[in-house]
Amino acid sequence: MSVKAGLSAVSSYSGPPYYFVYELKNMTEAKRYCREKYTDLSTVSNMEDVKTLNNMADLSKMVYPEYPTYHNYRAWIGLYDDVNSWRWSLTDTGFYQPGETEFRRWWTGEPNNYKSKEHCTQMGFDGLWNDVSCENSLKAVCVHVTGPNVTFILTDISMTWPAAQSYCRQRYTDLASVRNSRENQKVQELIPTNGSVFIGLFRDTWKWSDGSASSFRYWNLNDKEPNNNDQREACVAADFSRLGQWEDWNCDFKRAFVCFGPRPASKRVIRLRLKKKNSSLDVNDPAVMEAMLKQLQQKLGARGLDIKLSWRKQADGQVFHKEEEEDELH
Repeated sequence: MSVKAGLSAVSSYSGPPYYFVYELKNMTEAKRYCREKYTDLSTVSNMEDVKTLNNMADLSKMVYPEYPTYHNYRAWIGLYDDVNSWRWSLTDTGFYQPGETEFRRWWTGEPNNYKSKEHCTQMGFDGLWNDVSCENSLKAVCVHVTGPNVTFILTDISMTWPAAQSYCRQRYTDLASVRNSRENQKVQELIPTNGSVFIGLFRDTWKWSDGSASSFRYWNLNDKEPNNNDQREACVAADFSRLGQWEDWNCDFKRAFVCFGPRPASKRVIRLRLKKKNSSLDVNDPAVMEAMLKQLQQKLGARGLDIKLSWRKQADGQVFHKEEEEDELH
């Protein structure tokens, strides 16, 4: 004897679903829109995501008459340069009084993140600070903290900022934190005339709007991106006329953008026919139906399919009906 039933199959897929929005918005506006309508501005984690975006992009909707033509075919994604994330290498909160972690003595016009590559801090012999590449080779000032006593030490050798951080942590406490004008003067006194040194202030670099830790990058290296040409290029647009390669741009420009969010589930109703070998078995027994559903779910899972199954009851409250019954499933 054969019986038939209705089975609901709801499938979901891995990977973020993307949504191109062709309304013109600056980065702040685009982020707000994506967070209200979807989840956030898009995170792009691998080349498969890049290919997906390239296939989705409608170039005809990314032409911006109010800007020069080299702005065309670009859309914001969720990557941005966190230019205001300056913090000290020495993280012990007990070392700082209120407001001391925010003490700064920047040169006029600094920090400017020249060419998008200046994430560490040097102090000049005049006591003023400048953001510089962490890969520069400079002497550094370490700090040695013993109880209330704070001592600043100038290194004998030049090294990169990460190497200086390791050096100071191995031999003393850390790279120098400068908490006030008095300590700034003490460090300044260690610097030779016309010289400069690393201190412990640094900042985070590129981050995703949704907080993702993805380190994937797809910069347009032929144009030496990121390059921070106008010293205000802290946001990223993908150029879909160049296979979606990334460029840093001023966040105030208005253009299309890409959001991501929950992928709508795909739902289907499947007609299922079973041939009963045991005529005494009640296939409408809840325990029997649960066992069959579990077995089907396991077989789908073994094939890598993320599909949720559930039985569909008919108007009479039953799931299975004899094959000879011709009533339609609803």
